[in-house]
Amino acid sequence: MDRIDRKILDLLQQDGTLSVADIGQRVGLSQTPCWKRIQRLEAQGVIQRRVALLDAEKLGLGLTVFVCIEAGDHTQESIERFVNAISTMSEVVEFHRMAGDVDYLLQVVVPDVKAYDLFYKRLIGIVPLKNVSSRFSVERVKSTTALPIEMIAQG
Repeated sequence: MDRIDRKILDLLQQDGTLSVADIGQRVGLSQTPCWKRIQRLEAQGVIQRRVALLDAEKLGLGLTVFVCIEAGDHTQESIERFVNAISTMSEVVEFHRMAGDVDYLLQVVVPDVKAYDLFYKRLIGIVPLKNVSSRFSVERVKSTTALPIEMIAQG
């Protein structure tokens, strides 16, 4: 991945609606070579998809909860049932398996505490859990989907 690829990725992270011509102009390429680079990055899986980012609060989804989970059972069957169930819950916008004293970290977005309580009751019914602790976000200080492209090793 060279400097031009990194610049293309940076531009697409900032505004996925830019035309290929606009991107090409900004990185010093004509439209066809720029489009071929974007296609290659997509084929390689570097560009996974293009989406619209929505404002959760304006949509009435004003509560973000970070849920730390310690599994009660670490058998393969229990883990698969848990992972499959969580993966289908639309309130869960991020789901991480962790190292350390917590097995999983969920980021949950819901309208309010009552909606979170309903989610929590579904969550604890999936498989036996050792511990579930919830941390309610009071203020979103920074939120970005942009990865630090400047950290990529230069090729």
